[in-house]
Amino acid sequence: MVTSLSGRASPVAGFEAPLEMLASCHGRIEQQCQTLRRLLAHLPVHGADRQAQEAAAAVMRYFDSAARHHHEDEEEDLFPALLESMAGSDARCLRDMTQALSDEHRRLDLRWQRLRAMIEALAAGRSAWLDAAVVDDFIAAQLKHVAREDAELLPMATRLLGDDALRDIGRAMRERRGIAAGLP
Repeated sequence: MVTSLSGRASPVAGFEAPLEMLASCHGRIEQQCQTLRRLLAHLPVHGADRQAQEAAAAVMRYFDSAARHHHEDEEEDLFPALLESMAGSDARCLRDMTQALSDEHRRLDLRWQRLRAMIEALAAGRSAWLDAAVVDDFIAAQLKHVAREDAELLPMATRLLGDDALRDIGRAMRERRGIAAGLP
């Protein structure tokens, strides 16, 4: 059941299609950002009611686990596979892009840690407040990063990576999450 704060779940791509799975994760990041916006509007009227606590807990779970795995999927599997697929000046361009995206991951994590303390207090019912500037900064950085990956990284990976590389990436993604082969 969808609540007014939690948003809808997006379709999940499987490990056999790792690029689609990464793109699907971008959609879930955007949904979590929408939940944060709804929380900002909800709190002044309703406080840290059960619905706000549940939404905060869901956002915290997502960014503590799935978003972290997403960055690991890119940095440990996708970026190296892309670099391996190229040579010469193209490889330099890819190295620059993947390094910039990795640096953004570090900055996104710092933003998350700052926001997480507020989200954790809200989820536990100890606070009914979120700093709108911190939330807005976090959302803007997340959406900018997702847009860059959707516009540059994933199309490039689609063009450059073959079936074997994609299969290896999907297998590594599954293993990172502790999911046995053959399961969704």
